[in-house]
Amino acid sequence: MNRESRFWRAVTQRDARFDGQFVYAVQTTGVYCRPSCPSRRPLRESVQFFAEPGAAERRGFRACLRCGGRREESARQMAAYIDKHLEDETRITLAALAKVFGKSPFHLQRVFKRAIGVSPREYAEARRLGQWKKHLRGGRDIAGATYEAGYGSSSRLYERASARLGMTPAVYGRGGEGMHIDYVIADAPPDSKLGRVLVGFTERGVSAVYLGVAAKSLEAELRREYPRAEIRRAANNAWARAIVEYLRGRHTQLDLPLDLAATAFQMQVWRELQRIPRGTTQTYTQVARSIGKPAAVRAVARACAGNPVSVVVPCHRVVRADGNLAGYRWGLRRKEALLSQEKTRN
Repeated sequence: MNRESRFWRAVTQRDARFDGQFVYAVQTTGVYCRPSCPSRRPLRESVQFFAEPGAAERRGFRACLRCGGRREESARQMAAYIDKHLEDETRITLAALAKVFGKSPFHLQRVFKRAIGVSPREYAEARRLGQWKKHLRGGRDIAGATYEAGYGSSSRLYERASARLGMTPAVYGRGGEGMHIDYVIADAPPDSKLGRVLVGFTERGVSAVYLGVAAKSLEAELRREYPRAEIRRAANNAWARAIVEYLRGRHTQLDLPLDLAATAFQMQVWRELQRIPRGTTQTYTQVARSIGKPAAVRAVARACAGNPVSVVVPCHRVVRADGNLAGYRWGLRRKEALLSQEKTRN
């Protein structure tokens, strides 16, 4: 399928995951929209695609009043500005952003959250934490990585990042050095079409639930996340047994302790996913509304994609607005199998 065919399918399905990747313009109305725009679908022959709103406007199209295509571009510009000035917090406060972009702080906050799914401050914190991880994995020491990521001091890093990591920054920065992670690999039920399941856990709770075929690949996935942790294969574990028994249909609920590295937004999404009843599904839009962030559809999709504990946090229960299955870290075949199993045994 070529690029324009993919874009057109995203438009017909109102796929919010493509918002920000392109806009489509309708020749008969002179308006351009985001892919997820709720307006009536135009005829294919009337549609042109543009990489960003500015390109559509240079061709004479104006922003749609329903989906706010221009707001999306404004939020992207703000995000790019924040990325550029992470090291200077005084330049990315709401007041400072308001001066740069010529809008009120309230307006900027609203536009940014609608388009990105989080506030400018939350976005900056997530980006700093991501930069910090990147510097550490690139070989920098804790102090160097801390300042390069834009934290004014190590105390600020501990204050803002520790709760999100689920461990101290120093431990994460050493690739999990000093941590003890055990794991069990078991065969999923033959009729489940899931292959094998790896369950990784610390003394505090379950940290990983991976699905696959080859044990070596599953082990490698765990070691990539914590390259210096003491990772040991265990003979058995009560939490792992509970997950396997669940896959066999002998349990209908999984209420297990978790020990995860996540942002506050990810944890909010994952907790909401655990509330979706077994045997049912919700759309990304429904999940976003449930957590009080109706415009954060793409951010919800990213949180689902980053879920490290499949099955326990049932991201497989989230589908597209049209009911079709969306992407799944462990493959759409497994997502379909999990949903089919739950509906059959519900």
